[in-house]
Amino acid sequence: MILTPEAEIAQFLRRLKYVLVALAAGWVIWLLGPILTPFVLALALAWLGDPLVDRIEATGRSRNTGVVLVFVAMILSITAALLILVPMIERQVATLVAAIPQAQQWLMEKGIPWFEQKTGLEIMQWMDPDRLIEWVRSHWQQAGGFAKTFFGYVQRSGFTMVTWVVNILLLPILAFYFLRDWDKLVERVASMIPRNHVGTITKLARESDEVLGAFIRGQFLVMIALGVVYAAGLSLVGLKLGLLIGLVAGLISFIPYLGATTGIVMAVAAALVQAQGFDLKLLILVGVVFTVGQLLESYVLTPRIVGDKIGLHPVAVIFAVMAGGQLFGFLGMLLALPVAAVSNVLLRYAHQRYRQSDLYAGEKSAIVLDAYVDTPGIVVVGTPKGPDAQ
Repeated sequence: MILTPEAEIAQFLRRLKYVLVALAAGWVIWLLGPILTPFVLALALAWLGDPLVDRIEATGRSRNTGVVLVFVAMILSITAALLILVPMIERQVATLVAAIPQAQQWLMEKGIPWFEQKTGLEIMQWMDPDRLIEWVRSHWQQAGGFAKTFFGYVQRSGFTMVTWVVNILLLPILAFYFLRDWDKLVERVASMIPRNHVGTITKLARESDEVLGAFIRGQFLVMIALGVVYAAGLSLVGLKLGLLIGLVAGLISFIPYLGATTGIVMAVAAALVQAQGFDLKLLILVGVVFTVGQLLESYVLTPRIVGDKIGLHPVAVIFAVMAGGQLFGFLGMLLALPVAAVSNVLLRYAHQRYRQSDLYAGEKSAIVLDAYVDTPGIVVVGTPKGPDAQ
């Protein structure tokens, strides 16, 4: 269909309107980022719990009964996990605090001298208290500015801590109401969709729901499995802080290679301090634990649990997390991968439409002359000449 210039301008203005609305929504999210975190987490919990509530409703019970049962199950699961993990983490933190003097002694007597010998840098002299005091005196203005900045940061951090406490208290309340009214929210959103686009948007929403379900549920199970593997493995090889390091590495494993890299760095540092030097056997065993964990993730956990529905390249995952954190802070990091997964669905749909468009196929077929074989193995395009031409 050929559009008139007026129709093309009208179509461009409509698309521009949608772009402006999207930019305005992004700007509002950026402004409200600090208070949106509990709402986003509550929506995620409601989305995860809604299928269970629907199954309970299918047995003949009311929506409120299903919501209460699922909500109580969530609370009990989280409480049980905290009762198991908190004492274990507390013991690990106590071990870490007790190891600080030992780490300081090893750093001053062996670590820094070895580093100075290998690099030629003089670091030990900066550990002299008299030298530090003299340096502060000579840079008192900069030190004053630093102190002002530091105490300002501490003040902001205190306010942030209060905000986090309020958010944690709000989270179960918001999750309960979102879960109770989930079907109504979906119906209201569906009623706002333009009628001539209902089929397409419904298809994309269903596919996005499948992708997000595969990602969130699958990745959560992978994180737990890797945390257990790392924590158990490091503890079995004799690393005193193995449980704490393994849990941290498992929790941040949703970013490709970051969990394993962070875990290896922390485990190697802990092994050096624990052994008061290079314990080759312990370092090799630490490497074996993380190698086994990466092999399990690559060939067993991710293919079987997450599958290939998401289709996000590791580079895209890293970029999404970094971009989300840069633009919207913690909220952006929280939303980065779900948004990237949904965007991947939309991009596949856009690619499919592009392949079917006149821009890709062309409005008119190009005129191609018949090909004939002039020399064996060589195809010549044009009109044949010579005595064989008919």
